[in-house]
Amino acid sequence: MKPAERQASSAMAVALVALLFAGNALNYVDRQVVALLKPTLQTTFHWDDGDFAHLGSAFQFAAASALVFVGWFIDRLGVRIAYGLAVAVWSLAGMAHALAANVAQFVIARAVLAVGETVSTPAGVKSATLYLTPERRNQALGIINTAPNLGAILTPLIIPPFAVAFGWKATFFVTGGLGLVWLAAWWWGTRHLIPVVAVPERARVNWGQLLRERSTWAVIGAKFFTDGVWWFVLFWMPDFFSRVFAMSQGRLGEPVAVVFALAACGALTAGGLYPRLRRGGLGMNAARKRSMLFFALVVLIMPLALAAGNVWFAAGLIGLGLFAHQGFSTNIFGMATDIVPAGQVASVIALGAVAGNLAGMGVIELAGWSLSHGLGYAPMFSFCAVAYLIGLGWIHLVMPTLTAATARAVEA
Repeated sequence: MKPAERQASSAMAVALVALLFAGNALNYVDRQVVALLKPTLQTTFHWDDGDFAHLGSAFQFAAASALVFVGWFIDRLGVRIAYGLAVAVWSLAGMAHALAANVAQFVIARAVLAVGETVSTPAGVKSATLYLTPERRNQALGIINTAPNLGAILTPLIIPPFAVAFGWKATFFVTGGLGLVWLAAWWWGTRHLIPVVAVPERARVNWGQLLRERSTWAVIGAKFFTDGVWWFVLFWMPDFFSRVFAMSQGRLGEPVAVVFALAACGALTAGGLYPRLRRGGLGMNAARKRSMLFFALVVLIMPLALAAGNVWFAAGLIGLGLFAHQGFSTNIFGMATDIVPAGQVASVIALGAVAGNLAGMGVIELAGWSLSHGLGYAPMFSFCAVAYLIGLGWIHLVMPTLTAATARAVEA
């Protein structure tokens, strides 16, 4: 490749990562708004803790149901068209929240938002697989996986005071409208992308073969055992800080921002840890699993937040838990791009997300039940502590030795 071509290729890769980063960040801005506006929305719609849990689990169920078809949707339409359509749907659904006149209409808008947002992660991973070289891919996934944390850092700092100043309806109009701005940038910025792997962008999915692969079940199980932690923190932490430390809605975003700032550090660290272990001489299997083990051990400190003497110490401990979650999650995505054939990766990531959303639904409902029955947050924090060791154990059980998809194809 000529120097000018390499420079152009590098610039396009940077632009792609920037667009995927922004899209993923906006995804989590829209998801977090409801949790941050819980006091206002409870007053408006007369919700209790159980109702709020049901709203969250309805979102997770809608997302899980849609994710069954998301891989097919991306693989058939191509990542550029599929991602663009999805962002249009979730942006308009986000704005529709402001038009809801009753609880049923609010829930419908929430469910449509969930369906649209399911495309983001599988589309991002497939984009990285198709358009980035293996040398760039793992670091890019780490950067992209940092985006939810940026959204989750900025959202609690901006949304509560914005809602106080302009009202909760204006908040939904603005956050939804940002997605339409991103859509224009995506459509223009991806028009010249060329795949770097020898697979068609649009391809049929052989579901029978995909479900017979151990690599598919390694990803599905890992997501099932670990994603519930993320959804629990995203949905319930504003309430945790309000309930346990009596924080007002105006200041509620500050400890939440600390939590997700630490989570962002985890995503960035994971992007560099695995390649460093590989450069140190470890094979793919050992490097990937040791990276995961490191993050799984860090999570064990998370339940100490229940005994924290002040809000900032609690936020730090929970943040370290999410630091580890993001590190582990980035390694799951990196593992998927290694062990799953490129033409199937979006479908496998989507199936993993189905499992993760169903787990999230269960944890959100558990939190509502636990709070309603006077057990507090202890059961959820206990689950968080062990989830990643269980997830790593599952991966090792299903695939004692991780092998690259290309290597398995050659052996076959």
